[in-house]
Amino acid sequence: MSVAEELPGGNDAALLRQSLDEVRRVIVGQDHMVERLIVALLARGHCLLEGVPGVAKTLAASTLATVVGGTFARIQFTPDLVPSDIVGTRVFHPSNEKFDVELGPVFVNFLLADEINRAPAKVQSALLEVMAERQVTLAGVTHPLPRPFIVLATQNPIESEGVYPLPEVQRDRFLFRVRVPHPSAHEELEILHRMSVKPPVPERVLDPDKLLALQEAAEQVSVHQLVADYVVRLVMSTRSPADYGLSDLIDTIEIGVSPRATLGLVSAGRALALLRGRDYLLPDDVRDVAVDVMSHRLMLTFDALADGVDPEQVVKQILQAVPPPLVVWNQNR
Repeated sequence: MSVAEELPGGNDAALLRQSLDEVRRVIVGQDHMVERLIVALLARGHCLLEGVPGVAKTLAASTLATVVGGTFARIQFTPDLVPSDIVGTRVFHPSNEKFDVELGPVFVNFLLADEINRAPAKVQSALLEVMAERQVTLAGVTHPLPRPFIVLATQNPIESEGVYPLPEVQRDRFLFRVRVPHPSAHEELEILHRMSVKPPVPERVLDPDKLLALQEAAEQVSVHQLVADYVVRLVMSTRSPADYGLSDLIDTIEIGVSPRATLGLVSAGRALALLRGRDYLLPDDVRDVAVDVMSHRLMLTFDALADGVDPEQVVKQILQAVPPPLVVWNQNR
């Protein structure tokens, strides 16, 4: 029996590892991005992938949808998009002289919002209800989205023409903001070998019902009171830096992270713990997801933005300043 199978939740961890390996058969490198996509699925959260063109953001999202199973749709966001293009609209049929509701492409399990920062404000506002409430209201009637439902969005951070910066309220709806870097020289060579002949085709490992069961298992991961207190201290240090020995951040942080960051740290940490074969949350799990959960929720001051301060470095400074608790779990309980 493998180590994963001996641990609580080991069967779930083995199945999740199999899903990870299947995605990695297609995606060379980018292990951090692939793992965060799986964690976002388990935590019922949306994920924003940020990187320059050609680093496999879209391929990773579509591959994950194939591996996990369920319905999938890709929307290429453009400046001329209107809300009815994504959520649906009422259509008049002359034959029966009635209006019928035509549901949009968001009614799937996996929605790939490609180049989301190209969409205008009206489309962004329509997407808010989809992401937050997992429902669409058309002509006064509410239509629930399928379960599970996740938005995997991509954006190019260096593009400046024909793009609309995501508003803070929408960035807050994403559980993760994951930066996707260029591959290394070794990975670039592996991409050449793997993709230049016959690209691998992913196989389905999960299905929507099993994913829902895994999401419920992640929600049952135990959270020690000391770990919960640590999460709160991390969040409060962004709102009152001086109270946590971070006086140099007073002129850097305009507004600290929202309560969604608190919930996100716990839900993402639980999902990561399940992926690692545990049924309890450790401070290391929280620390591992903190940068991706908190950095895009920080609002920096104008001076900090002008100086090019990276919010990820701010979160890393907070992680160094706020000590984690020492939590000892009974492994044989």
